[in-house]
Amino acid sequence: MKNHTVLGSLSNETFLRKYWQKKPLLIRQAIPSMQPVLSREALFELAAQDDVESRLISQTSTRWRMQHGPIVNLPSTRKKQWTLLVQGVDLHDDRAADLLRQFRFIPDARLDDLMISYASDQGGVGAHFDSYDVFLLQAHGQRRWRIGAQQDLSLKAGLPLKVLENFTPEQEYVLDPGDMLYLPPHYAHEGVAVGECMTYSIGFRAPSWQELGQALLHYKEDTLELTGRYGDRGLKPTNKPAQINDDLFEKISTELQRISFSKDDLHIFLGEYLSSPKSSVIFDPLARTVTSKKFFGMLQKTGIKLHRKTRMLYRGKYLFVNGESFLVSGKDLACLKSLADQRFLRPESIVNASQDLIDSLNHWYNIGWLAALDN
Repeated sequence: MKNHTVLGSLSNETFLRKYWQKKPLLIRQAIPSMQPVLSREALFELAAQDDVESRLISQTSTRWRMQHGPIVNLPSTRKKQWTLLVQGVDLHDDRAADLLRQFRFIPDARLDDLMISYASDQGGVGAHFDSYDVFLLQAHGQRRWRIGAQQDLSLKAGLPLKVLENFTPEQEYVLDPGDMLYLPPHYAHEGVAVGECMTYSIGFRAPSWQELGQALLHYKEDTLELTGRYGDRGLKPTNKPAQINDDLFEKISTELQRISFSKDDLHIFLGEYLSSPKSSVIFDPLARTVTSKKFFGMLQKTGIKLHRKTRMLYRGKYLFVNGESFLVSGKDLACLKSLADQRFLRPESIVNASQDLIDSLNHWYNIGWLAALDN
């Protein structure tokens, strides 16, 4: 069985069985001859954009400061102890998106984004923990990591970022370009730049049950249908007017208990929830709409691919694209599942597509969800 390139000598199966959500793993030269996908200057330009989530964190001997982007004015790179964090770089750069795709041995429903951390000498964000799994890939320079499996995760009060009150490191590593450190959720860690450096964080989605429950109720709010209205024909006089009587309570309780969630409800909700882009994501529709005939000609010539911002998932007969759900069957479903898994379709894969599917793909292309495969 072929090993996945970013796991060194480990197979995907061995990594998931022995390390995933269990214990840290250091992989030396996970990506040999690693080169940054973005230059320092290109990253700084990205942090200045309105549609990019970024933070500037600086530290002195007495305090931490954090500024949210867009960030136009950055400190001198010669100044020590500052860090720029740029979230979701894969949404804005194809090379970053391609790098993130190397981690697709984890399902897309869990894979979140690629964050780039630029740090001047001695820069860092303090000792902290993440609530999700993370791969820390060194792209440029060196960073010293100290890690520990401590149970005390209390935080220092009054700081603009989450820093552990009591950090007790157990291991220490210095990562060179191409080295990668995997950490399971809630594993305490602190990274400090040894000279100027860039680190790529591959993060994963781990919504809390509370978040999922609230989102499910919001989804149900849009689809709920309870017909009729409360009535109490035969009501008798009362000498306790402030009391909620048994008859009123039972009638309302019976009707509200009709609210339930079917398997289809849960399939659609979860697919739409997990495929929804982040709130900052904006798709750029084509300036001039491509007709169905011209689009079909392009399909036959080049094929198509998902735009790097597009999230596409499926379950059973349902397909989910960027927070929308579609009921599909037959050869069209097989074709779209292939598009979701591979993130592209070559011309020969679309030979048997129905006109309905061609029309849907044409619409997605026009609104910016798809691109020509040779682009």
